[in-house]
Amino acid sequence: MVGQASAWVESPLQMLCAVEAHHAGLLGPVTTVVPRAGLRALKATRAELRSLGAPDGLVLADPRERMPRRVLAVGDAFSGRVQVRWLASWPGRVVIVDDGLATLRLLELLAAGPSRPLLRARAEPSAPRTALGLAAALRLRLSQVSVFTALDVDDKLAEAVRAAGVELVRHDFAWLRAQPPSPYGPDEHTVVLGTSLVRNGLVHRGRYLRWLTDLAAREPLAYYPHRREDPVDVALIGELPGVTVHDAGAPAELTLRGLRPDQRVLSLPSTAVTSLRVLLGPRGVAVEPVDVPDDWWTSRAAPALRSHLTGVPG
Repeated sequence: MVGQASAWVESPLQMLCAVEAHHAGLLGPVTTVVPRAGLRALKATRAELRSLGAPDGLVLADPRERMPRRVLAVGDAFSGRVQVRWLASWPGRVVIVDDGLATLRLLELLAAGPSRPLLRARAEPSAPRTALGLAAALRLRLSQVSVFTALDVDDKLAEAVRAAGVELVRHDFAWLRAQPPSPYGPDEHTVVLGTSLVRNGLVHRGRYLRWLTDLAAREPLAYYPHRREDPVDVALIGELPGVTVHDAGAPAELTLRGLRPDQRVLSLPSTAVTSLRVLLGPRGVAVEPVDVPDDWWTSRAAPALRSHLTGVPG
């Protein structure tokens, strides 16, 4: 079909942002969003989006193991699968939809030019993986690239990105903001967003659990686990007095959009702070970032990585 585009998504936020990119007219009149198979959070997000009613021209396809042959939009520019597909295709238009903190890393690498391989901040890659990341960076240099993001990008970085020939398109979740609030929000005054920093070995488990314990001793908490959080840790958190764990497969931007003005959200460094402020700020909901104390970090969290993780706009 003429004008039909495909978007390959591998996380809940990528799926939501693909919908927003379609709504903004960035992908054309007809867009098929294809989720990667085997990810429960994507299944939950797809169901939630379908319940809201997709924008005209948008199809939320069944999950697949393999990427479509022709893909316009992707979320994870650091995925080896995505980079191989770019190399196997003719240079053309590429739209990269928001993937949280990884998007800021991507913008920094794109601004630096094709000599920097597209690799994750925490990656310790092999020589072949570095070569693939470098080849992908060179291929993007030959393509018409747009990055679609809701994140605050400082003026200096934005200027460098555009000077590198990359179109930077900002959005504010216009489609989602137009949807009715969720009627299934938590009753607790304070909502805590979970983090992947513990499972990734960057923050000490004991210190994180102690913080939650002390917080819950002062008031009841609604806890929304991170999709990559260790199930064992989530079970431990659910046993803490005063903590109610909510099984939220869909992203916080969807599940918390019905919070009341008398509620607040706490989160360790996360791009969700930025997006939830866009969505909940007009409703009077406070979204508060929580600094990571120095003694929480493990030896695996090198200073440069800490700076990257805590440099989230907010």
